[in-house]
Amino acid sequence: MQRLPVVTGFGGFNPAGRSSAHHGYKRLVLDVLDTSERQATLLSLASLMGLASFRNGAWYRGEEQVSAAALVDQLEPALLRGSLIRPMEERFFDPSQVHCHQQASLSGTEAGPLAFEMAAKQLPNPVPLDWTVTDIGDGRVRVQAEQLSVMLDSAREINVYSFGQLPSGFEPDQHYNARFHPRGLQLAILGASDAINSMGIDWQTVASRVAPDQIAVYASSAMSQMDPMGNGGLLQSRLRGGRVSSKQTAMGLTSMPADFINAYVLGSVGTTGAVAGACATFLYNLRNAVEDIRAGNARVAVVGSAEAPLVPEIVDGFATMGALGNIDGLRKIFGEDVDLRCASRPFGENCGFTLSEGTQWVVLMDDALALELGANIYGAVPSVFVNADGTKKSISAPGAGNYLTVAKSVALARAILGDQAVREHSFMQAHGSSTPQNRITESAIFDRVAGAFGIREWPIVAVKAFLGHTVACASGDQMVTSLGIFERGVLPGVTTIDKVADDVHCDNLAINTHHTVRAPESLKVGFLNSKGFGGNNATATVFSPDVARQMLAARHGAKAMDAHQRANEAVQEKSAAYDATATQGDLQAIYRFGEGMIDESEIRLDSESLTVPGMEQPVTLPRDNPFADMA
Repeated sequence: MQRLPVVTGFGGFNPAGRSSAHHGYKRLVLDVLDTSERQATLLSLASLMGLASFRNGAWYRGEEQVSAAALVDQLEPALLRGSLIRPMEERFFDPSQVHCHQQASLSGTEAGPLAFEMAAKQLPNPVPLDWTVTDIGDGRVRVQAEQLSVMLDSAREINVYSFGQLPSGFEPDQHYNARFHPRGLQLAILGASDAINSMGIDWQTVASRVAPDQIAVYASSAMSQMDPMGNGGLLQSRLRGGRVSSKQTAMGLTSMPADFINAYVLGSVGTTGAVAGACATFLYNLRNAVEDIRAGNARVAVVGSAEAPLVPEIVDGFATMGALGNIDGLRKIFGEDVDLRCASRPFGENCGFTLSEGTQWVVLMDDALALELGANIYGAVPSVFVNADGTKKSISAPGAGNYLTVAKSVALARAILGDQAVREHSFMQAHGSSTPQNRITESAIFDRVAGAFGIREWPIVAVKAFLGHTVACASGDQMVTSLGIFERGVLPGVTTIDKVADDVHCDNLAINTHHTVRAPESLKVGFLNSKGFGGNNATATVFSPDVARQMLAARHGAKAMDAHQRANEAVQEKSAAYDATATQGDLQAIYRFGEGMIDESEIRLDSESLTVPGMEQPVTLPRDNPFADMA
């Protein structure tokens, strides 16, 4: 009997804002929300963006006390303008004037050789053979040379102007002592904290119920940490005349999101891993967690990703590949009046994807532990399928592997829930990268799989239309959106396009340009699809909370479900209290630097078990021979 991985907490941040309590999802479907939901979502954004504050039981705009309703009325234009995809903001760089160096060769004239003065300590090592150096005192020298190769400060345009950025004014390092952390790791700390706090159960309570080695953390970035505090600074430092710092190499690693969460958020000594798979990175890590829980190797798993790729080098790289929607391509679609907020156009006339930053995290528990703790049940993940493309000419081109992952995910849902659930009560979260090639190849897969399983008008959701491509976090964006869909019943439309492109395969698909409102209970299963560079294909099957509870009741019985419901009342209250506090601006970031250090000399160890100081449950050492028939 395999254990069911249940989603008991989720959180993160992306261009839509904070993910917990479905705030980020509701920003996507703001147009169809009722007044109270809309107000709560915009208030959350207002505090996150630093445009409003909550103190002494009231909302303030600057020093002026205002009602919540008045605040939303005053700030709504700025809140909408400062979230989702939009033109690049000054906090990153100006795409029209990106700093670079221009090579130049200088030479003397008929009047004589080149002559210049400089500080003696600035002389290169070794001094070029054709230089004549004269000491002129005060630590300076005069140099004469026949020729001189120099790098001149210059600027050039990167022809890409639209990006998915965290909401304007929201800077992660302002919410905890960031200690020179790269931006991606700042995001990881805040995102994981949001997910842990959203549970409504103290982490110490969770950890006390399981052995330390039954906790798992799987998380990664795909691009590594490429800003000046990470690999970006490491690679640039010598050529920019600086020095490599002692932190840059370690903090640049793709595994650091997991490492930071183990060390500074959870204090975990359990299983850990960081699987990088291009755009499928979140799903790769989710697969490890799901397989661990199903097999009984872990009872709790924290899964996430963090990506901060909005640096000139990464943008330049993708732009040179022709992968990004540049201004020239957008003008062919829009004419001269380009709407940069609609640059990401999945399944419509498009010209490339929109690069974005973000972080997303989920907390999984096995079914028995979720019931025991009275945990919130947001859904369940029975499996994640991963397949490569096989032989291919272009490493970045799509291939056959995604047919396998999508078909297997749908078949699993059918095997568990039956034909009707798949045909009438499912939806697909498309990779939807907004490239001409993706719109054709991915829609062909969906259309053929839908036909094979008898699905008609299969709802297709493509959240990159609003958020852009957060690379490692892209499927995390799909995950938290799916949890919102199960809760609220609104399927986000591809609102950045007027119509589906003519070359999209959609005989069996419903790709809507408007939001579709459904009864939440009519949506039982969602599929998260990812098609990453290099043949990194992954598709996850996600069940709704109603389906998860039905499965739990079938295994554990009505009595256990009644007990869970009673215990869950306090958990829901605590979740709601955190949401209220976070909405008011206190994100309660968890950062335990140097706290609760483990004294290794206090570890108790014998041949049967090991006990780590500060952890209630012992670790049982292996006793049984798993290969008894062979040894």
